[in-house]
Amino acid sequence: MKQPNFNLLYSVAGLAACTSVISSCQQKKEITKPYNIVYIMTDDHTAQMMSCYDTRYIETPNLDRIANDGVRFTNSFVANSLSGPSRACMITGKHSHANGFTDNTTCVFDGSQQTMPKLLQKAGYQTAIVGKWHLESLPTGFDYWEIVPGQGDYYNPDFITMNNDTIQKQGYITNIVTDMGIDWMENQRDRNKPFCLFIHHKAIHRNWLPETKYLAEYEEKTFPLPDNFFDTYEGRPAAASQEMSIFKDMDLIYDLKMLKEGKESSLKERYLSYIGRMNPEERKAFDDFYAPIITDFYKQNLKGKELAEWKYQRYMRDYAKTVKSLDDNVGRVLDYLKEHDMLDNTLVVYTSDQGFYMGEHGWFDKRFMYEESMHTPLIMHLPKGLDKRGDIPQLVQNIDYAPTFLELAGAEIPEDIQGVSLVPLLKGEAPKDWRKSLYYHFYEYPAEHMVKRHYGVRTDHYKLIHFYNDIDEWELYDLKEDPTEMHNIYGKPGMEEITKNLREELLRLQEQYNDPIRFKYN
Repeated sequence: MKQPNFNLLYSVAGLAACTSVISSCQQKKEITKPYNIVYIMTDDHTAQMMSCYDTRYIETPNLDRIANDGVRFTNSFVANSLSGPSRACMITGKHSHANGFTDNTTCVFDGSQQTMPKLLQKAGYQTAIVGKWHLESLPTGFDYWEIVPGQGDYYNPDFITMNNDTIQKQGYITNIVTDMGIDWMENQRDRNKPFCLFIHHKAIHRNWLPETKYLAEYEEKTFPLPDNFFDTYEGRPAAASQEMSIFKDMDLIYDLKMLKEGKESSLKERYLSYIGRMNPEERKAFDDFYAPIITDFYKQNLKGKELAEWKYQRYMRDYAKTVKSLDDNVGRVLDYLKEHDMLDNTLVVYTSDQGFYMGEHGWFDKRFMYEESMHTPLIMHLPKGLDKRGDIPQLVQNIDYAPTFLELAGAEIPEDIQGVSLVPLLKGEAPKDWRKSLYYHFYEYPAEHMVKRHYGVRTDHYKLIHFYNDIDEWELYDLKEDPTEMHNIYGKPGMEEITKNLREELLRLQEQYNDPIRFKYN
């Protein structure tokens, strides 16, 4: 069975729309430029849960259509594994310190700054975003937008309109966001202009509430437990201090739906507000499904390892069900583009705002620079003229999307954009001067899940991390010998030269990107 390669996890999947010209004689279509761009981004969708990357868990046939017919990036990463900061990096082409949105707790995105959608507008593009925004301020640089407040709701969600009204729409959010994207392409855009459409989903964000028609999916499947599920974090004090353990921190009611009279949880009221948005028919289906599971769970009175493994299985099942609706809707967008003869002139991108832990190290959530969360899936359907097919192994990062879209649009890439265009890779080139390392910086502490602040450098072979602020700890991993990052070899005999070189590279990147927070090299 195909096993995941966590040195290769990132890939962005997305979708784009195109313009085609038919001759007056109704002869063969001519492909016109510039390309349209459809950029589909999900929240917390990890490569382990995409069968084009990893076949252990679920099948994602529509996402696989993109990868099989286009390209799959096997070394795709984020610069800051957190939703808002990741989106800010994507839309500006800059690291968090440069775009000003470092964390979700204290920051509001400065919409007056230079962004990729604004630059596309100047290049003659129509721009639109539907779905999740999560940058606190309202969108700028878009000709059309309609977004969910904050994280949004799975059932019968609210949307903020360009009139600054908040309206409720009936249905499941993944279907609704897709409906909005297709409707914009079909009925609202100016067909004389190229466009860039962002279809941004809430799915698969916590707390993994599935579409009611898929409640019974995966109930017969037993998911394999990761080898390091019961990690003891030996030699890694920062990893030991987090609060994202499936066993200790995953809430039985909020996360796992084990609602029972007399059982309390600090997150119970929030959970009730989420499922309280359902209409009576939806709520009945939901309650009827979970009632026997709840009864059986409390009857078993599980403890210790048995409880940890039970929580893991419920988490995996609910996550997988939420992915299923997402995959369906990716297929709907692909079908629309195909039916309207747009695929030949459309870049379709699919990605997530970061990776996610599916039990590795015993965790859920993201934040850490470790592989499962720093990696993000990235897959693309390429229009005619971009000839690469198959895997792209070069190190890429979410700051690279902005310059890529700008180059494809024929727009100038400003010098202050810190990412690099992926267009040479999409043409099948292998530039000799391509980057050999990536920079990462996570800021949100103290906050939910209590992951320490840290920065680091990743190459194709090693990863060096420095946890700082209220802690001063270094970690070094050999990604070839230890891909699951279980053995911190920082300070071990024989690592002196490698450590010296990585520390020098880390400082070089901090200086290159002008990060004001740097370690003092000595």
